[in-house]
Amino acid sequence: MTHLFELPALMILDVQKGFDDPYWGKRNNPQAEENMARLLAEWRQRKGTVIYSKHLSVQPKSPLHHKNKEGTEFKEIIKPTDGEIIFTKSVNSAFIGTELEPYLSENQIKSVIITGLSTQHCISTTVRMSGNLGYETYVVSDAIAAFEITDHNGKTHKADTVQELELAMLHKEFATVLTVDDILNQLNNK
Repeated sequence: MTHLFELPALMILDVQKGFDDPYWGKRNNPQAEENMARLLAEWRQRKGTVIYSKHLSVQPKSPLHHKNKEGTEFKEIIKPTDGEIIFTKSVNSAFIGTELEPYLSENQIKSVIITGLSTQHCISTTVRMSGNLGYETYVVSDAIAAFEITDHNGKTHKADTVQELELAMLHKEFATVLTVDDILNQLNNK
């Protein structure tokens, strides 16, 4: 992580109760939310910018469907507090159909650390757009989680493989991949 004069904004994408539904299949990294909470505690202590996205799906069968009140609620472990901004969206990218980009610009935020759910959907899409828009972008490998997927040939790919390949594609091209400990160690050694 580049040493910065300003603390990057911490983005927590779509950590909602609907992701606990079996609908999604098997998941990796069961510690992801705990790791997000570690970063969140550090950002709150440092009075850093914390930004949330909340996915309100238009797909009726999705556990994150906008009419599913319980499924769209944030998980308790990372629940926003007063002053922490929430952008709602209906597509994978936190930049599309939201005021995220104007907010970052108005607040002169040039770097972001991205965490949340799920790796192959909203994390990957938001990280790619963030990098393309010119933000210094970091994705936290142990504060995100993937789900298994079945491809167009009917082959199932395990969640760990999905995560590994997504991070490999994002690293250096769109973002720098770090762990929670990497970030906390650097912040505490400034």
